[in-house]
Amino acid sequence: MTETTIGIGGAAEGTDMVLNIGPQHPSTHGVLRLRLSLDGERIGSVEPIIGYMHRGAEKLFEARDYRQIIMLANRHDWLSAFSNELGVVLAVERMLGMEVPERAVWTRTLLAELNRVLNHLMFLGSYPLELGGITPIFHAFREREDLQAVMEEVSGGRMHYMFNRVGGLKEDLPNGWHGRVRSAVAEVRSRMGTFDDLVLGNEIFRGRTRGVGVLSARNVHAYGVSGPIARASGVDFDLRRDEPYLAYGELADTLKVPTRTAGDCLARFEVLLEQTHNALDLADACLDRLAELPPGPINQRLPKVLKAPEGHTYAWTENPLGLNGYYLVSKGEKTPYRLKLRSASYNNVQALAVLLPGTLVADMVAILGSMFFVVGDIDK
Repeated sequence: MTETTIGIGGAAEGTDMVLNIGPQHPSTHGVLRLRLSLDGERIGSVEPIIGYMHRGAEKLFEARDYRQIIMLANRHDWLSAFSNELGVVLAVERMLGMEVPERAVWTRTLLAELNRVLNHLMFLGSYPLELGGITPIFHAFREREDLQAVMEEVSGGRMHYMFNRVGGLKEDLPNGWHGRVRSAVAEVRSRMGTFDDLVLGNEIFRGRTRGVGVLSARNVHAYGVSGPIARASGVDFDLRRDEPYLAYGELADTLKVPTRTAGDCLARFEVLLEQTHNALDLADACLDRLAELPPGPINQRLPKVLKAPEGHTYAWTENPLGLNGYYLVSKGEKTPYRLKLRSASYNNVQALAVLLPGTLVADMVAILGSMFFVVGDIDK
């Protein structure tokens, strides 16, 4: 085969341009910096640069007792605070060999799924906003407010709930709260069609996301990507189903794990949306079970000074953004000897190094937004 190039003129001479995106660029989620090497409008290589929000949480864990570290744990992914707390208390309870009251188990499961919906709604609204669609964010915040109201009523917090405790939950639930949760879930479910029609039915949105930023299953495994992003690439793994914790083992008939094989931006959005629908169904199933349970305690009595026995354990949960794990090492003191955090966003954002090269600068924001990360979850 013979190739002939005619009339390239000045295009024969060119150099790559290095472009910094961030750390304060409006198209990024928080203070992440990307150093791009460009050939014209096409990205040649990318280096994600992190650490601008690093707070040394893992080191601070070592100087706080087992009650105080919950406050630190719920802040790295500020959209998944309840789920973050859950991993810590599950690890300590496992070290203690502690059984949690049944009402606490089911209530934790309910609150974890409500927290999942709150997390997903933020991305379902903000992602179209980054692509020029302003309307969905208003719908997302309206739905979030209905659920935030019941979460705030039970815990006193809107973002950092501080409601988990080693041995159960902080306190019993307010009278009539279950009914108000059921009403809030029904209200949100009745309006979720907005995202199905307004976003997925929009040809501009589909045109900007279909076939863009394809992440292969091989790269999902190579970079430790998890959660909705991994399942959108055909990696069918969900801890709630595959290694059940809390009450998920009894919710197998309700729990659905949506997957796609395309691995593009559109597939990631579709999986996130389907998970939101299913989380609402799981919340209803938890409410049904709680209504059948007899009155009883919601936590265990603990000693004034709580010490975990010497040893180590690893507790991981299916957080809204993916796998979240805590490796706890105890020397028998009231503070952890070591508490290592494995956050979902930290692994997920690494995949940008293989996702962005070869794509156009115009598609960068579409790909970046579809990775659904929280920068505090990276800079832990």
